[in-house]
Amino acid sequence: MLAKERYRYSPADYLVASVNLPVAGQVIKASSEEPYLALKLEFTPGQVLEVLSDSGFQGGRKKHTKRAMFVSKTEQPLLSAVSRLACLLDTPQDIPVLAPIFTKEILYRVLQGPHGQTLEQIAIEGSYTYRIKDVIEYIMKDFDQALRIEELASIANMSVPSLHRHFKAVTAMSPIQFQKQLRLQEARRLLLTMSVDAADAAFRVGYESPSQFSREYSRMFGFPPKEDIKRLRENLTK
Repeated sequence: MLAKERYRYSPADYLVASVNLPVAGQVIKASSEEPYLALKLEFTPGQVLEVLSDSGFQGGRKKHTKRAMFVSKTEQPLLSAVSRLACLLDTPQDIPVLAPIFTKEILYRVLQGPHGQTLEQIAIEGSYTYRIKDVIEYIMKDFDQALRIEELASIANMSVPSLHRHFKAVTAMSPIQFQKQLRLQEARRLLLTMSVDAADAAFRVGYESPSQFSREYSRMFGFPPKEDIKRLRENLTK
C-alpha cells in the first residue's frame, strides 16, 4: 500500500519501486505447505544507466513523470533469469561469476517490460523522477526535522508548485505527507521493538505533541499506539 493506493500482486507478478517509498505490505495467503517466498533485488541508478547504455538507449525523455511503483506480469524470459539466479544457492562457488550476469539480465528484462520507462527515469540525470529522488533522499535523512518546502524546491531545481505536482506524481503524496508516513512507520517500529512508550516514540521521530501523534497514528494504522502494538504482538505469537 502506497498512501491510499493498494497494489495487489500474485505469484505470477513482480513489483518495482524506482525510488524509496514509505510503503506497507501484508501477506494475505500463506501456509506451511505453500509458504510465502520472495526475492528482493536492489539496483542503483548507475546500474540502470549501464543496462540502458548497453541496450542502445539514447535518452531524451526527461518529461516523463509517473508513479514510482508498479506491478507487472512476470513473463517467461524474466522468470527464467530469476530462476537461474535463485538456483545459484545450490552452487555457491558460481555466485561471484554468474550472479552479476543473471542480475543484470533481470534488470534488462524489467526495463524491456511494459513499465520500463518508469524505471529508466531514475537513471536520467535531470528527469523529474531523478530530481524527486534527490528530494526524497533529503527528507529521509532527517525526517525528524521540520521541512522547508522552499528548500526542497531548491534541491529539485523546481518552483514550489512544480515540486508539489511532480512529487505527488511520483510518490502519490505531498512532501509533508511523505514525511508523516516515514515518522509514523518509524514510531511503530520503535514501539514494537524497543522499550519506549508512545510519547517517547513521538518525540524521537519529530513530533512535539503526543496527542497529535496519537491522532495521526490512529488515523494511519486504525488503532491507538498501545492497542496497535498489543495487537501486532499477539499476531506474531499465533
